Amino acid sequence: MIGIAVIGYGYWGPNLVRNIADIPDARLVYVCDLQKDRLAPVQARYPTVAVTDNIDEVLRDPRVDAVAIATPVSSHFKLAMKALMAGRHVFVEKPMAATSEEARRLVDEAHRRGLKLAVDHTFVHTGAVRKMREIVEDGLGDMYYYDSVRVNLGLFQHDVSVVWDLAVHDLSIMDYVLREKPIAVSATGMSHVIGEPENIAYLNLFFESKLIAHVHVNWLAPVKVRRTLIGGSSKMIVYDDLEPSEKIKVYDKGITLNGTGNGDVYQMLVGYRTGDMYAPQLDMTEALGRELRQFVSCIDGDAQPTTDGLAGLRVVRILEAATQSLAQRGRVVELEPARMIA
Repeated sequence: MIGIAVIGYGYWGPNLVRNIADIPDARLVYVCDLQKDRLAPVQARYPTVAVTDNIDEVLRDPRVDAVAIATPVSSHFKLAMKALMAGRHVFVEKPMAATSEEARRLVDEAHRRGLKLAVDHTFVHTGAVRKMREIVEDGLGDMYYYDSVRVNLGLFQHDVSVVWDLAVHDLSIMDYVLREKPIAVSATGMSHVIGEPENIAYLNLFFESKLIAHVHVNWLAPVKVRRTLIGGSSKMIVYDDLEPSEKIKVYDKGITLNGTGNGDVYQMLVGYRTGDMYAPQLDMTEALGRELRQFVSCIDGDAQPTTDGLAGLRVVRILEAATQSLAQRGRVVELEPARMIA
């Protein structure tokens, strides 16, 4: 039985508590939050769970094997490092840290101590995204593009930009689904409130091949859109997270290019191929529950979580580079070679 403490009971903490309480091989030992008024509902619903506003009390308790951290991004590194140094496994909200240096230090510390470090990239554990990876691995032909849109009206964040709040989802999905990792990023965006971080942004990611990725995130859209397109030479995928049932649609469509390729349009023939569309059956298990069960299983065994510290580091590195590019009006920022953080 793995004893787990949840640190932070604000927006996401209640979801962690609910799912951990339902895992047969886990025991919810503590819920910790600096705002004591948040803890009353925990005591009412889970009377056997201890509550506290002191993380040191949590880490001193030998019943606690792991902690799940759901606090603001600025506190992730400090809390996660403290837990790792206390010999506890760590499950931390996305993004895992505020800088790539902090993320790398967490990865190194977990490795040095033989502890499991998982990052809550929840969408990676959905049936839709797992199916999308399976389809990509089966083959779409030559990969052309990855294009995602994640927009809505609010919720505005004051401590992080829309890139760190929304794009992190799409970047974690892209990291999981695509075999190839980006080598550079360019980002443009704008803040429409003085003194506040960017509320709209466009990211372009470049790869060694001719694959290109684009991510559009926006807190100012009048409608909510959660859509991703992946294009290959033989098949294309549309992933719409707001669809109630057919979230993934696979189109047997593509193009073929024939000709000399010397720039003479009359010698270049473009062939369009149109086939069937199908919507595969998806596993509808709640993603967070699946993710937490995998985390507990990894603590008991030798496997690493799907979204481990290295996956979290790769995403933070892109977010950091995108932030640098935003500050320089879209200048291309090279990324650390994937083999260095794979």
